[in-house]
Amino acid sequence: MKQMKPDRKPDLTTGRMVEDYWGASVKLLGDMKFLESLKAYDKDNIPAPVMKRIRERFMSDREFDPDRIKSVSTACEGLCKWVRAMEVYDRVIKIVAPKKARLEEAEAELAKQMDTLNAKRAELQIVADKLQALNDEFAAETKKKKDLEDEINLCSQKLDRAEKLIGGLGGEKSRWSETAAALHGLLGNVIGDVLLSAGTIAYLSPFTVNYRQDLLKRWNEYSLKTGIPCSHNFSLVTTMGEPVIIRAWNIAGLPFDNYSIENGIISTTARRWPLMIDPQGQSNKWVKNMEKNNRLQVIKLTDSNYVRVLENAITFGSPVLLENIGEEIDAVLDPILVKNIYKSTGIWYMKLGDNVLEYSFDFRFYITTRLRNPHYLPELAVKITLVNFMITPQGLQDQLLGIVVAKEKPELEEKKNAMIVESADNKRMLKEIEDKILEVLSSSEGNILEDETAIKILSSSKVLSEEIQEKQKQAAVTEKEIDAARNGYVLVSKHSSVLFFCISELTNIDPMYQYSLGWFINLYNQSIIHSDKSSILAQRLLNLNNHFTNNIYRNVCRSLFEKDKLIFSFVLTVGILRSQEKIDEEVWTFLLTGGVALDNPFPNPAPDWLSDKSWSEIVRSSNLKGLEAFKDSVMDDPRAWKKFYDVPNPNEIRCPAPLDDLRGLVRLVALRCIRPDKVVPAVQAYIVEEMGPSYLEPPQFNLEESYNDSNCCSPLVFILSPGSDPMAGLIRFAADKGIPKTSLMTISLGQGQTVSFTCFRVQLQRT
Repeated sequence: MKQMKPDRKPDLTTGRMVEDYWGASVKLLGDMKFLESLKAYDKDNIPAPVMKRIRERFMSDREFDPDRIKSVSTACEGLCKWVRAMEVYDRVIKIVAPKKARLEEAEAELAKQMDTLNAKRAELQIVADKLQALNDEFAAETKKKKDLEDEINLCSQKLDRAEKLIGGLGGEKSRWSETAAALHGLLGNVIGDVLLSAGTIAYLSPFTVNYRQDLLKRWNEYSLKTGIPCSHNFSLVTTMGEPVIIRAWNIAGLPFDNYSIENGIISTTARRWPLMIDPQGQSNKWVKNMEKNNRLQVIKLTDSNYVRVLENAITFGSPVLLENIGEEIDAVLDPILVKNIYKSTGIWYMKLGDNVLEYSFDFRFYITTRLRNPHYLPELAVKITLVNFMITPQGLQDQLLGIVVAKEKPELEEKKNAMIVESADNKRMLKEIEDKILEVLSSSEGNILEDETAIKILSSSKVLSEEIQEKQKQAAVTEKEIDAARNGYVLVSKHSSVLFFCISELTNIDPMYQYSLGWFINLYNQSIIHSDKSSILAQRLLNLNNHFTNNIYRNVCRSLFEKDKLIFSFVLTVGILRSQEKIDEEVWTFLLTGGVALDNPFPNPAPDWLSDKSWSEIVRSSNLKGLEAFKDSVMDDPRAWKKFYDVPNPNEIRCPAPLDDLRGLVRLVALRCIRPDKVVPAVQAYIVEEMGPSYLEPPQFNLEESYNDSNCCSPLVFILSPGSDPMAGLIRFAADKGIPKTSLMTISLGQGQTVSFTCFRVQLQRT
């Protein structure tokens, strides 16, 4: 904008000359570019005199106010505002400009310094990068060092653990290697062994020990012959038995012999519930002791609530023992015997009678019978596993040995029993440790040396295993010493066992002749107490055997009919001699049966006095040891044998030569062939010769002896013939014993009968 030049005119008021800008203003306002000139005005370079005049003349003038000028002219208002704005701007710019100049200088200096800084920063970044690379390399090397240190530490730990592992399990190598080799051999024969085991469990459980062993031997030989892989000497105990469990069974009362252990395995592993033939109560005692801690329920078919007991046991999983059954069983038990169970909504049920019961697989059912030779119908036999628990000679011998040693050397037997229990616990713990070691080894992943927990378990297990094995070694040595001392009494237990099986055979004569094992052991204990003592073991054993044999003979004779007493004496004599291996079994069998009848190719040399039956027996007996010359002697010298045949007492004289030295059973066989009518007196002479005259003269009934031989667990029962009345004798005996009349009770057995019986102590006697 160009600077306006005012006209000079006189002031009408004062007469003074003043500058008149109106003309210049009108001219300026009339310029078409006036507004543009205002916008483009160089506000930064306003001349100082102009600003001075504006400030002196206009800014101090109160009339130069946009609000006042607005009332006169809107255009003047805008110019006023513009002028005032220029004044303000000029005033401000005079302050800001130096600062702005200095700012520019400073910015220029800053830019210069920033360029220097950036250069230095670039250099610093290079150094920082080098430092970071060095730090990264240092960290990597430090990590590598730490890894190496950790690896060294881990290797040290592995070395230490390896030493512990080698030291801990190294000693097990030989034993585990032998076990592994044995198991490998068993694994190769597992097909045949399991097949024979299944056959034994399914079919052989009812049979006697000898028959079962014979069948197993034949099955084993047939399997080997047909190429079925199986053990050369198969054993059910080895294949199916667990030593720890078997030892627990023995402690619970199962006899130690192999046959009884097989019965235990069959009873616990068969799919069908076991029915045990148990005339001596062995299995009954074993089941009660074995299941004692499992809330065993004992029932009989005569119990009024036995079905309710079974229902609770089935639901809650308790074992049940049904004892003393006969040859028939209640049909209500059929669902239990056949295990008639079904699954519904994920739960197993059994219907028993009209009730549906929730079935627990912990339920176990045992059945026992006291019958010696029961005959069960096939309908029942296919539902149960019939197990023959008849006591075996070896099992009874072990029991009797324990009893006599407990009486003679109680401290020895107590120590033996304690060692059996301790040994069972040690074997159980050792088995658990072995299972734990195998579990750790099989479940450990990767390198086992890196598993500290596994090493600790293995080390602690090995320490405990070594302690147990050391105890086992000491126990084995002590057990040998104890067994050596106990074995001194084996002759007594063996002899007594023979006596029991002699009297058990009497049931073949009359079913009434049945004797319990409890009664037998009671007499056994009495003989140990009352027999003559001696510090010399051989003499003491002789005294025990003689006293017990005589005691058994006297007690059994009281319960036999007169006609059977000689048979018992003969059976007792032969049984004792057989145990001493003084009896030829073929001779004994021939004496009882006369041999197998075959066609006789030899003609009868003396048909006038020798019957064809006797001649056939002579020919057959010539095959026996000691009688080889019998047939030839009769054929060569029939007159001498005719003379022997004709005498009234051939049993008292010698046979013709060359059989004049015959003794024992062979002489009885010869006499049976020639003069069978004289066998009875010859048997009497044989008994006297071998056992003494006391075993040929049955004792008279003595009430006091019967009373002394009994005890308080069973009644003393008298079986009387018609017309007998022992009441007076009983009252007299009670008075002699000081038994008060209030303790003597009589019970009539029927209307109009005066026969009575009195119960004193335990034992079943017949006279």
